[in-house]
Amino acid sequence: MGGMDKQRDFVLRTIEERGVKFVRLWFTDVVGTLKMVAVAPAEVEGAFAEGLGFDGSAIEGFSRAYEADVLAHPDPTTFQILPWRGEVDPTARMFCDITTPDGQPAAADPRHVLKRTLAKAADRGFTFYTHPEIEFYLLKSSKVGPKGPQPVDAAGYFDNVPGGTAHDFRRRAVRMLEDLGISVEFSHHEAGPGQNEIDLRYADALTTADNIMTFRTVVKEVAIEQGVYATFMPKPMAAHPGSGMHTHLSLFEGDTNAFFDPSGQYQLSKIGRQFVAGLLTHAPEITAITNQFVNSYKRLWTGDEAPSYVTWGHNNRSALVRVPLYKPGKGQSARVEYRGMDSAANPYLAFSLLLAAGLKGIEEGYELPPEAENTVWELSESERRALGYKPLPSSLDRALGLMEDSELVADTLGEQVFNYVLLNKRREWAAYRAQVTPYELESNLEIL
Repeated sequence: MGGMDKQRDFVLRTIEERGVKFVRLWFTDVVGTLKMVAVAPAEVEGAFAEGLGFDGSAIEGFSRAYEADVLAHPDPTTFQILPWRGEVDPTARMFCDITTPDGQPAAADPRHVLKRTLAKAADRGFTFYTHPEIEFYLLKSSKVGPKGPQPVDAAGYFDNVPGGTAHDFRRRAVRMLEDLGISVEFSHHEAGPGQNEIDLRYADALTTADNIMTFRTVVKEVAIEQGVYATFMPKPMAAHPGSGMHTHLSLFEGDTNAFFDPSGQYQLSKIGRQFVAGLLTHAPEITAITNQFVNSYKRLWTGDEAPSYVTWGHNNRSALVRVPLYKPGKGQSARVEYRGMDSAANPYLAFSLLLAAGLKGIEEGYELPPEAENTVWELSESERRALGYKPLPSSLDRALGLMEDSELVADTLGEQVFNYVLLNKRREWAAYRAQVTPYELESNLEIL
């Protein structure tokens, strides 16, 4: 019996032994919204054997009307019982791979986009690991009053708030994540009022992407349970920091960290330097994916440690890519940190492009430019130009223009995902641009 057959048998046996009443089959659309269909336990064996059919044309970006039928194939390695459902009607979940009726991977399945990019890395001998630091806000409700969203507290970075909502929330969320097999490294209050951060332990990129989708669901569920509201909106309040998803990246060759060289600057190997050079070279054209909403650019261009310029540095928190040196001499911990991505990105597509950009740097032998030793935000525009610090796109419109001209993004995402993202996000930009905002009315109505 093969390994996958053993996993399927384990799932079927666990469903019976634990009295599971519903199994949720999860996947995401192109934008990264979690989708779900629940099946009865009796249907799971058939779903393993043949997949579960549904109309893909009803899912954003999934398939055209004339090729609507697709199949969801549950991945038994992702089976977990959902702890927030409790003992009443126990419910489990599995992530799915989406195929066409003839068994081919669906072109618009984000999970397949990542698996395809990981396979290209594997052909070169690399395994890609990621470790995300996920920020989000806890609000009193989703309703926006005259003063804007209302955070649950007025605490700041690493603050200890006795009896505070955030303490209970993080404790409950972390326990729930651990129950789902998702290891948590740190959790703490972030700089904004009501803002929190939970860091997931590193794992291979596909597992991490699945974990991020589960993480968002857990955070939302715990918030509902505790009578508050959680949001991953990149910049919900103008006066407070946005929510990023700083992500640590590393490549391994077997058991060896390919980024580690004890004699390299900051112990970063030639491969690591070329990978960082790839991230920097292609950062502007992948930003429409790592920062996919109109609101994402309010975070990138308002300071508060969000990177606005294409730079790298050692422990420079104003840089787009940081090379940390937490454990000198310990090769397994060598990594680089990409600080541009926000918490609302589709992790499957974002990880695909970060990996593709880094691999391109290795394949083409990109040279790493000099590091940024200054705080980039404090430099004048002319100083940044003199140092060669190029800006990230300043708006979704600009980011889409750069993406549209990118061969790397088109090749990595595939034609259908590439075209749909452009179409979907152009619509978002058009709707945003057509608005008359409160700022315009307050500034202009009475004086013009």
